[in-house]
Amino acid sequence: MTSWVKVLLLEDIPKLGARVVRTKDKEIGVFRLADDQVYAINNQCPHKGGPLSQGIVYGDKVACPLHSWKISLVDGKAEEPDVGETACFKTKVEDGFVYLELKE
Repeated sequence: MTSWVKVLLLEDIPKLGARVVRTKDKEIGVFRLADDQVYAINNQCPHKGGPLSQGIVYGDKVACPLHSWKISLVDGKAEEPDVGETACFKTKVEDGFVYLELKE
């Protein structure tokens, strides 16, 4: 079963930046694009586990700070020629708050 969980204010995420949300068993990077779209993915790069929330956000991708793998914020997949993916989480913004859909 899943539910929507209010995690933070949209304004607390810098444009082209990220914040980390911690659950019982996950660390999730919540990213804000230039146009205020919000995406959430597992905060670990599929390559060597680098903290994606510390990477550079451009377009709808983030570059891992360790080895510059480009990870799509839309589907969590690494950009070719790299191979791998990380988990994605559904997001929504209501009344200035960001919500994540999480399993209970």
